[in-house]
Amino acid sequence: MSTAAAAPRTGVVLADLLPATRTRSVALVVGGAVLTGVAAQIAVPVPGSPVPVTGQTFAALLVGAGLGARRGFLSLALYALVGMAGVPWFAAGSSGPGGASFGYVLGMLLAATVVGALARRGGDRSVPRTAGTMVLGSAVIYAVGVPYLALSTGMSPSAAVAAGLVPFLLGDALKAALAMGALPAAWKLLGRRG
Repeated sequence: MSTAAAAPRTGVVLADLLPATRTRSVALVVGGAVLTGVAAQIAVPVPGSPVPVTGQTFAALLVGAGLGARRGFLSLALYALVGMAGVPWFAAGSSGPGGASFGYVLGMLLAATVVGALARRGGDRSVPRTAGTMVLGSAVIYAVGVPYLALSTGMSPSAAVAAGLVPFLLGDALKAALAMGALPAAWKLLGRRG
């Protein structure tokens, strides 16, 4: 087997390796929303912060990388809309628009789109590329979530950074490390099978 035949093609994401049907795309979008909702139930309160540590950011970034920009966006949009409609699958079983952590949900929607676009360009195929992709995705989440936290709670910008960014950096590094191992390994496994 030649190396070229075993190497994954750029321009595709992991979901593209499944047989293409409209039903598949709908199932992937719904599945990504459900994965994010389930991961949001893994919630650990952070002293001094109205925002808990959750698994939903990790799920949102994986959904973007695995599904691509369009399906990742649709999946996180479905997650946000269903949660705003009252399904208790935001962090720790909360729901509805607003709340101190809702900006992070909006940030995840954008981050899944950015991460998905980068994954389609090979941003999830190696450890260094995956690290960069996950860092950028996390930065997008914080770029929306922290200012929203400040506005919704009346915190100063520095207090919002202290309560809504700093306590989460170590956890985000661990999540990125998991992704750096999982995504390139999935591509290697699928490349050997293909």
